[in-house]
Amino acid sequence: MEALDPESCGGVSAPGADGRPAPVERVHFRVTRFIMEAGVKLGMHSIPIATACTIYHKFFCEINVDAYDPYLVAMSSIYLAGKVEEQHLRTRDIINVSYRYFNPGSEPLELDSRFWELRDSIVQCELVVLRVLRFQVSFQHPHKYLLHYLVSLKNWLNRYSWQRTPISVTAWALLRDSYHGGLCLRFRAQHLAVAVLYMALQVYGVEVPAEAEAEAEKPWWQFMLALNSPQSPCLSLPSSGMTGVRHSSTDTHMIYSMDTEIP
Repeated sequence: MEALDPESCGGVSAPGADGRPAPVERVHFRVTRFIMEAGVKLGMHSIPIATACTIYHKFFCEINVDAYDPYLVAMSSIYLAGKVEEQHLRTRDIINVSYRYFNPGSEPLELDSRFWELRDSIVQCELVVLRVLRFQVSFQHPHKYLLHYLVSLKNWLNRYSWQRTPISVTAWALLRDSYHGGLCLRFRAQHLAVAVLYMALQVYGVEVPAEAEAEAEKPWWQFMLALNSPQSPCLSLPSSGMTGVRHSSTDTHMIYSMDTEIP
């Protein structure tokens, strides 16, 4: 999947003059948090959840957030992602989990007219999403790249450094949280994978040994980008790959600033 121009993505707005996230970004943060929590309760794996978040963000890159109920789009995105990633979900389960999310402690919905109306809304919204996205709902996620990069990093670091610092756990958590924003659309999957690994290393003050970089004959992040994309245009200039990494790292920090502001 090609990365989109940030300014062309209606669902991703620049921060305001005070540096705070724009209101539309806060809406998307809340809704993607709902997608993730509902996905976990539905037993979805990490890739289907990531696909659901990406479908949601991509839809609102094309459509104004006021045009459709974001939570209905989210429920349809979960349903569609289950099909795309071959982890099929029943609409009844999605409805019950969503209903309990908004009405904690309540009983599941009865199979009455209200239930069937909501089910029809999810199915109809799924068709709208597919048309808006021109049926392009298969994405390249950073997960497989991060897995490869972590294996390389483990081989570079000494065993003590690797065992005493939860770099792997932190990197996976950062990657999961990055889907609260539109980073999955704005940056290449490889850049996002390196960015979360770069941030995890910085959190614990771990540095890649100089001997490893000397052996690779390039900075560690550039070596990792080259592992899976030897022909990538981002490697034509020494700094261009790191620019994507730094930008995605900065935007991930913005996501965490929203997490502290949104209840």
